[in-house]
Amino acid sequence: MIFTKTDILEVVVIEPKVFEDQRGYFFESFNQKEFEEHIGQISFVQDNESKSIYGTLRGLHFQKPPFAQAKLVRCIQGNVLDVVVDVRKNSPTYGKYIAVELSEENKKQLFIPRGFAHGFVTLSKEAVFAYKVDNWYAPEYDSGIIWNDATLNIDWKINSEEAILSPKDQKLSTLKELETPFIY
Repeated sequence: MIFTKTDILEVVVIEPKVFEDQRGYFFESFNQKEFEEHIGQISFVQDNESKSIYGTLRGLHFQKPPFAQAKLVRCIQGNVLDVVVDVRKNSPTYGKYIAVELSEENKKQLFIPRGFAHGFVTLSKEAVFAYKVDNWYAPEYDSGIIWNDATLNIDWKINSEEAILSPKDQKLSTLKELETPFIY
C-alpha cells in the first residue's frame, strides 16, 4: 500500500497494490500492521456502508467527544468526491479542506482522524460507499457543517440545484456558528 499525506498532514490517502489478470483483481483493503506503521494505532469497531444516487450529498459530519470518530473510507462502486474539513481550534489548517475523488476504479481510501468534518457527494449514477470507524455511533453527539458554507467555498463538482440532502444535513450550522469541541 502507498500512504500519501495530503495538504492537511493528518489526512492520508491510501492506495492499494492491485493485482489484476483475466479473472479480475485482488487487493488488500486493510492491513493493520501497515496501517499502524504509517498512521498509528487505531482500533476500528464498526463498519458502515451506504448506497446513494447521483447528487446525494452526505455531510459534513462529525461526532463530538466522547464519541468522536476516526474513519477509513472508500468507494466500492461508482465514484464520489470525498471532502474533509479541519475543525480543530488553533490548528494551522483550521477551516481548510481537502477533496479527493474515490472510485471503484482508483480504489483509493482516505483516512480521516478525529477532529475533522467529513462528507461526500455521489458523482456517478449511483455509488456504494464504505467506512470503518473507531468509535460507536451516538446520534446525540452528531454535529456538522452545512455543505454550502460560503466560508469554506467547497467545489462539490455538481450544480447546487442537483444536491440531494437529508433534512438533518439541510439544517447544519456554518463553520463560524460551530462550537467545535476539538482543540489542536
